[in-house]
Amino acid sequence: MDGPCPRLATVGEIARRLGQPTHRIEYLIRTRRIAPRARVANLRVFGPADVEYLAAELRRIEAHRGPRP
Repeated sequence: MDGPCPRLATVGEIARRLGQPTHRIEYLIRTRRIAPRARVANLRVFGPADVEYLAAELRRIEAHRGPRP
């Protein structure tokens, strides 16, 4: 084996890492058409680059909203 296996994450794990509700992560995955890296049983798993992209999208959305009252 060449190196360590990348850490794959389910939607729930991504939501916990980013501190967001799962429905928000599901929405971003669906609207940005992010394909899972693989399926494990009935779970979709995503790679580290996908998690980084989702985090960047969440930051972009929050910056666009502006400060909340």
